[in-house]
Amino acid sequence: MSRKYYIIGLALIVTCFVASAILYPYLPSRAPIHWNIRGQVDRYAGKWAFLAILPGTMLGMMGLMTVIPWLSPRHFEVETFRSTYLYIMVVFVAFLSFVHALALWSAVTGQMDTHKAISGGMCLLFALLGNVMGKVRRNFYIGIRTPWTIADERVWNATHRLGAKTLVLGGLVGLIFALAGSRSGLFLVPVLAGSFVPTIYSLIYYKQLKRRGELT
Repeated sequence: MSRKYYIIGLALIVTCFVASAILYPYLPSRAPIHWNIRGQVDRYAGKWAFLAILPGTMLGMMGLMTVIPWLSPRHFEVETFRSTYLYIMVVFVAFLSFVHALALWSAVTGQMDTHKAISGGMCLLFALLGNVMGKVRRNFYIGIRTPWTIADERVWNATHRLGAKTLVLGGLVGLIFALAGSRSGLFLVPVLAGSFVPTIYSLIYYKQLKRRGELT
């Protein structure tokens, strides 16, 4: 079952490398690799660095997430939600491959406005992560990791069930703002709110359990 996630991730990385090799002759000597919140290019890199940064990051991420299950301590094993864990890995790799594709196209044509696409992609990323957040079990590496969720499993589970809703909602609302073409960073407001609400909730719920003497 887990093999398919690695196959998808590696296929995306190989596709990025192949596309980069094909388009290499058409790239400018210095290509954009970073945009600010208003969609303006604020960092450039030479051809080789441009081609290696994102695919290399994707490969490194897959390697790290392959090692993390081995690093997990007892009672916090990633194995308890392995398929969800690997799904999250693929979602991140897919997002980075999307950004790399946009960067390639922008560098070659010089015509694409990447701000709307990257902003929308970021919001969609949060929505996709929120869609499975309720399946993430207590661990030290991914999820809504606050002192209170780590301390108590009930707080973790309740917080992630709430976070699943707020992240999806925040991501979708942010996507609407991004597609509307706002360059003020307004799309980040619902996304950040979707992350902030469950964080505060985890503290409140933990204190309620403590006050009732129900913490284990």
